[in-house]
Formats: sequence, C-alpha cells, structure tokens
Amino acid sequence: MNVYAYQLDIAWEDKEANFQKVREWTSRTEPQPGSLLVLPELFATGFSMDGQSLQEPEDGLTESFLKELARDTSCYVLAGLAFARPGGKPTNDAMLINPEGIRAGQYSKIQPFNMGKEGENYEAGNDVQCFELSDGLRLNPFICYDLRFPELFRKAMMADTPPHVFAVIASWPNIRTHHWVKLLEARAIENLAYVIGVNRCGSDPFLEYDGASLIIDPHGNHLTKAGSEETVISAALDINVVQDWRDDFPVLKDSKSEWWAL
Repeated sequence: MNVYAYQLDIAWEDKEANFQKVREWTSRTEPQPGSLLVLPELFATGFSMDGQSLQEPEDGLTESFLKELARDTSCYVLAGLAFARPGGKPTNDAMLINPEGIRAGQYSKIQPFNMGKEGENYEAGNDVQCFELSDGLRLNPFICYDLRFPELFRKAMMADTPPHVFAVIASWPNIRTHHWVKLLEARAIENLAYVIGVNRCGSDPFLEYDGASLIIDPHGNHLTKAGSEETVISAALDINVVQDWRDDFPVLKDSKSEWWAL
C-alpha cells in the first residue's frame, strides 16, 4: 500500500482554509487509488485549546470533508479533529475513513499534553485501536504526546492480531524536533513495525513547527523524510516486510506481557 503524509502549515482555527490546502496538495500529488492519506493532528484548526468552540458532532463539517476526500481519491484517509462528546469535553481524535467514504474507525488521544493544558480542554481516550486496511494491513493510530509513552504501543502489540503500521499524527513543536525523530525510530525498531509520523509545519500564535514528517521501516530506516516546508511525502508499505522480519527476528515472542498490563 502507498501512504501519503500531508505536512501542512495549518491556518489557525480556519477550517475552510485548511480544507482548501488539502484539496490543493491532493491535486498536485494525485495519490494512487487504494492508498492511505494521513493528515496532522487537528489539521482543520491547529492545536487550539478552544475545543468547546471547535468540536464537531458526528457527520460534522470536518468529517464530511474527509468523507468527500476519501471518495474523490478512492483512498483511505486518517486525520485529526476535535470530536464532540455528550455532556463533557471533546476528545482529540484520529478518524479513519475508507475509500467508499464511510467511517472505518476512530481513536481518541490517550495522553493529553497537560503541560499545554490539553487535559483541561479535551477528554482523554481510554484504549488503543487497530484498524484493518486492504490486503490485511493493520493500522494503529496515535496522536502526538502519545509517542512518549511506549507502553501504549506495546499494548497494541500484545493483541492477538497486532498492527503492522503505527501512524502518529502530531503538532510537535520545533524545540523538541530531535525527540520526535528519535522516538519515532525507536517505536519502529522495538515493535518491528512501520511508523508514519505526520507533523505540521509553520507556526501558530504560540509555537513554531519544523515538520520533519517521516515514514520509517521496521528496521528504523527512513524511507522518506520531509523538511520544514509544506509538502506531501510518500512511500510504499509492504506487509511482507513486517511479517518476514518478525519471523526472522521473533523478539516480540519474548516480551513479558504481565509487565505491560494496563
């Protein structure tokens, strides 16, 4: 499967402007049907703490746009949005839409970035999620600060049918870009999995972002890496690469599951 990672300079709290950015980059890139398109965390608004105003209900503006994008390209789409929850704060979610334009999965960020007051404005998720794409390829999404908690990734790997690919969508600031790269590499190496890291670039009213989006193979090698500008990077993922490496180097079988119980 081909994956396309959209590194965007997100327009602050301007959904229509960000939808248009995605449309323009899609037109330039012309992704192959059946591929996976991955957009950053909260791609339609930026990493805003005004979640109450920006949250959306089921089939809201952003979800409707993502469904349209999936149908128009005949691709899977994974993207971040603030999702309304009954009687409480919204969740910071990664939503997966299938090529028919149907919601195929949704993950809520487990680790809010409390130093940035995210936990005051967004409700934390409570479980990892794994979704099957075409040809049996299994995808597990995470969001930004989740990357610093390897126990979340290992819990995903302890499932009977573990993921072949992790996608981490993010708004990761430039002061910690070197952490971003090294942690993505580590998650790939320790879990014998592809890792797609999709970060925003540019700036918002509070922070600047280097981008540095990456697609990494199960050995920790960079298949492709973005610089600091808006771009779309792509690479091909092969389920056999993951399965063969796990057969040749079955380190995961030695993991003591009781140490990773959550």
